[in-house]
Amino acid sequence: MVSVMYKPIRVLHVLQRMEAGGTQALLMNIYRNIDRDKIQFDFLVEYDDKEFYDDEIISLGGKIYYTNFRRSKNVFKFEKTLKNIIHENNYKIIHVHTYSIGYFVLKTAKSCGVPIRIAHSHSNNMTNDYKKYLKKIMQKLYLIYATDFIACSKEAGEYLFKNKDFLILNNSIDTEKFKYNKYNRTKIRKNLKINDNFVVGHVGRFRPEKNHIFLLEVFNEIKKTKENVKLLLVGNGDPNNLILAKINELKLENDVIILTNRKDVNEIYQAMDLFIFPSIYEGLGIVAIEAQTSGLPVLTSTGLPKSVEITNNIKRVPLDYGIVKWAELAIALYDCNDRIDMTDYIKKAGFDIKVEAQKMEDYYLRKNKGAVKEND
Repeated sequence: MVSVMYKPIRVLHVLQRMEAGGTQALLMNIYRNIDRDKIQFDFLVEYDDKEFYDDEIISLGGKIYYTNFRRSKNVFKFEKTLKNIIHENNYKIIHVHTYSIGYFVLKTAKSCGVPIRIAHSHSNNMTNDYKKYLKKIMQKLYLIYATDFIACSKEAGEYLFKNKDFLILNNSIDTEKFKYNKYNRTKIRKNLKINDNFVVGHVGRFRPEKNHIFLLEVFNEIKKTKENVKLLLVGNGDPNNLILAKINELKLENDVIILTNRKDVNEIYQAMDLFIFPSIYEGLGIVAIEAQTSGLPVLTSTGLPKSVEITNNIKRVPLDYGIVKWAELAIALYDCNDRIDMTDYIKKAGFDIKVEAQKMEDYYLRKNKGAVKEND
């Protein structure tokens, strides 16, 4: 019998860069769990710097196309580069995760005859800065040339797509990696020299929307009640001057531990006692899911969608409750928590990566088949 070898469908994902962020973690979780004999991922990024996931992408059979668009702002050069990449690889599916260049990508993809052009919403709001109105315009343009719409939550989809039909792809995780593990807790606490400390934790990029200044003020209030307490900040990149200045202002230099670009975040959760996540906005807030999986009590803002409320260990409250109330609620949440394995709750809520990866694989195969039939 002669065996027939089929080439996998190649999907081009477009985003700013493959750093250690929530969107990137989702894509890599899916990439690791799909059948790569059927579907392969390639990545086009806005920067020309090597990033956190690049080596793994290459090892899994993917390609990375670096551009310098974010720095050069040369739209014509970017579109020419993208056209060449599309024609060389004959992409049938382009999946865009950033609205900042989404309009240019999807417009170029349409001109090149790419039949499936996906716009993905990963956020339910934006920071209220001087660029807000420009961002609003880019978000509207983002949708013009899209054929399909995906969101990480109901709120994120309704925010960007309004009354359009969209698929919800849960920002899922490998639950086995994040479940509570006493051995890892002891190991990490020993390595970080926090054996006897009460540890408040946070995981998130050092970006304004993550609200680190508010977090530091809440932690400072917790210190008035809890003895021997540390704040563990885990994030991609380096903390900005405002964060460092606030640490100095509150005299927390000896109480805050900052870890950047870690590949063992799943183990670091185990070392924490309490997780606080006061984001101004989030499309979902995958770290709140990860923290719950590890059995942590979690206090978050209402900037996260209600769908993160999976276990009894999480409470969402408005930021305008204020620093003192946040500190009181955080401690109360900890005091009534038992640290146990929560993976079954996470799986039942639909946040297990194996299920969502299969959903995405089926989606790509179905879309590609439909596109082929239309061209016959």
